[in-house]
This record gives sequence, structure tokens and C-alpha cells, in this order.
Amino acid sequence: MADSTLIDQLNWRYATKKMDPSKPVPQDKVDTIIEAIRMAPTSSGTQPFELIVVTNPEVRSKIAEAANGQAQITDGSHLLVFAAWDNYTAERIDAVTSLNVQERGDLPMLNAYYENLKKSYLPRDAEVNYNHTARQAYIALGIALVAAAEQEVDSTPMEGFSPAKVDEILGLKERGLRSVVLLPLGYRDASGDWLAPMKKVRKPVETIVTLVD
Repeated sequence: MADSTLIDQLNWRYATKKMDPSKPVPQDKVDTIIEAIRMAPTSSGTQPFELIVVTNPEVRSKIAEAANGQAQITDGSHLLVFAAWDNYTAERIDAVTSLNVQERGDLPMLNAYYENLKKSYLPRDAEVNYNHTARQAYIALGIALVAAAEQEVDSTPMEGFSPAKVDEILGLKERGLRSVVLLPLGYRDASGDWLAPMKKVRKPVETIVTLVD
């Protein structure tokens, strides 16, 4: 394998178990991670999620309670909450169309494409659509993990929380959003993190990759 800074960064990162509360992440690094999330690919370019950036200690403490007391939420300096649309609506898809027209011009193909998207998505059950929007949020999560590693910022993706409680804390239901995954950002406290000194474990290439020539 050729030398790769990216692979080195991915080897460096891990799901940090203990963060140092005395070391906040500089805003410029957080801004870079957020921009990477904004640039993440999504199905039909709809970007059907929002990112909630929580720094308020009291709010993070409440979210930690809804996440089985996971300390990274309060020990890190920033908590990213990926919140997916609860459903596709005509208004939401029309807003995507308008943005495309604004940036690319009023092309007939653009309007036709998103009109067809509405015909496909709007009749579906809301839960089917939510599952689709949540998967788009996970694409952005993957980009966020790589961006954080590139910035040498530690992060810990979390599914172990009560979405209903987090939605209530952040008032997401009223905004047509549902929390999907949490990502605390901070800096590792290697002296207090049992996972920090351990070797990264991944399956060998031959057991996870199938080549179809």
C-alpha cells in the first residue's frame, strides 16, 4: 500500500472514551469539521438533516443523562447532534429545487428531476422516508469522523442514547427533526482512557473485501 496521510489519520483516530475537559477544541477546527459535514454527499443533493452544535454545559449535561451518562458529552467541548428530517414534504423538496435554480440557473431538467422526486417520495410512509433521511445523516457522520481526524480532534460517535429524550431537550419534534446520532468533539485524556494505548483492531482485507474481476 502506498504511503497515505489519510490512512495515518484514520489509524490515529479511535472512539475516545475519556476526554480532557480542560482542552476545548478551537473554533476554527470546529468550523472546518462543520464545513466538511455541509459538503457531504446526500441522495439527490437534498441534505435532509440538520446539525445541532451544542456547547451549553447545562444542555450537554441533560443530553448526557439521556445517553446513559457517557462522559464524553460533557468532557468534550462541543457536541454535534445529527438530526434527520422526520419526513419528506413538498415544501422541503421545493426548497432544494429553489436552491439549485439559484445556484445553477432555471434549467428545465432541474425542475423535472425534483418533481419526479416528489412523486416518488411523498406517497411513501413517513417512517420509510425518515429511515432514508437518517441514512443520509450517517453519510455526513462518516465525513465528520474523517474531518475530525484530519484536524487532530478526537470524536466519539454515539447511538447509545434516547432519541425521544434528546428530541425533547432540543425541541426537535416541533422542527420536524429526529435525532439520529451524537458526536462529541474534544481532546483525549490518554492517562485516563483505557482504550488509548490499545492497538487498533480491524478485519484483514481478505476477509472484508471481495474482488469481482
